[in-house]
Amino acid sequence: MRDPRQIAANALLDVQRRAAWSNLSLDTFLRRHPLPPAGAAFASALFYGVIERRLTLDACIAAHAAQPPEKLSPEVLTALRLGIYQLLYLDVPDHAAVAESVELARKLRKPQAAGFVNGVLRAFLRSGKAVPLPEAPVARLSLEFSCPEPLVELLLENYGDPPAHRFLADSLGRPPVTIRVNTLRIDSNKLIDILECEGVRATPHQLLADCLLLEQTGSLPELKSYRDGLFHVQDVSSQLAVHALNLRPGMRVLDTCAAPGGKTFTAAQLLEGKGEVVACDLHEKRVGLIARRAQEMGLTGITTLCRDMSGFHPDLGEFDAVLCDMPCSGYGVIRRKPEIKYKPLNEFANISNTQYNILVSSAKYCKGEGSLLYSTCTFNPAENVEVTERFAREHPAFSPRPLGGLLGGDTSRTLLAEFGGDGFYLAAFHKGGNP
Repeated sequence: MRDPRQIAANALLDVQRRAAWSNLSLDTFLRRHPLPPAGAAFASALFYGVIERRLTLDACIAAHAAQPPEKLSPEVLTALRLGIYQLLYLDVPDHAAVAESVELARKLRKPQAAGFVNGVLRAFLRSGKAVPLPEAPVARLSLEFSCPEPLVELLLENYGDPPAHRFLADSLGRPPVTIRVNTLRIDSNKLIDILECEGVRATPHQLLADCLLLEQTGSLPELKSYRDGLFHVQDVSSQLAVHALNLRPGMRVLDTCAAPGGKTFTAAQLLEGKGEVVACDLHEKRVGLIARRAQEMGLTGITTLCRDMSGFHPDLGEFDAVLCDMPCSGYGVIRRKPEIKYKPLNEFANISNTQYNILVSSAKYCKGEGSLLYSTCTFNPAENVEVTERFAREHPAFSPRPLGGLLGGDTSRTLLAEFGGDGFYLAAFHKGGNP
């Protein structure tokens, strides 16, 4: 299989059949069927583009097909989605997009549907490639940004139109590649020069120190600078979470749900090699990956443990700062995992109980005058402000404190694409009265 369109189609069908994570599915198919860099990039653009724009594509198909999208076979629907996506969003000649989609139906073992695919795509072209956007605001935003209406309503009701619109617009397209400089080995300017020699364009973040934005990256693990441990990949919002702990050298820090390890590594760097970060996670394999990468980066003072942090473990001792980066719905990172947005809200109805239990257990590790930070990568208030407000009511020993840094005097904050980062929620507490 050497056709990027066919590889993208089969990966899309795999995601649909197995409810697989998008990145894992595509990576598997590209390993099995290697393509030249340009072909792999085209397959990736098709694959992620169709997932991101699924609602918009299906609305276009429904406007020109005799059968609604849900009545079509998965193979035929996938061929049509790929065709509409190329016609709307990629610089592919119209005739090529149509012809290749017709041929794709045959490759997907649906030769009898070739004429149907051809007819739908040509009807879409005759319409002037018009997207049938409704008048109602929520429905219009849903189709414009291919986001289910319940999520659009949640955003609008809780954050208003401009922030909701900004987040939805930012959720489409290729997400930025953001790294944190390993300041224990190199400074930002020297790393920028090294990356340039490796063919990677790096620019400093305008507001956040030691944060770089990368372009033309290729495969980061293949870079010598990565193998040498000169940086780790970490989103801007995730870096802000660690800065909100107000760390100083010599502190003892607990990262309760540490995988994949970015916050642990940044915390160790902010401690300047003086102090300890205890990184815990439920899954032993992920704990091992954190330990290995910490070693590659030369980060000392990191202890990795496989623990279920919904329970309390007295043997861990007390800490100056505790970071609770919770398991959550993940709606804030749909630009990286677009399939998440299609999961219904009620699928995560009980996750707030898990989050609260972890937060309560984690608070027990705080020393007097210690710092506690709650964070998620979602904008759902049920997983954020409702959890932390309940905690504040039931634990008067903990007082809200300013997040500091770029987030100023706010004691809690929902980030919706501010500073170029993922959607995040942060809430800071101080043990022992006002800080």
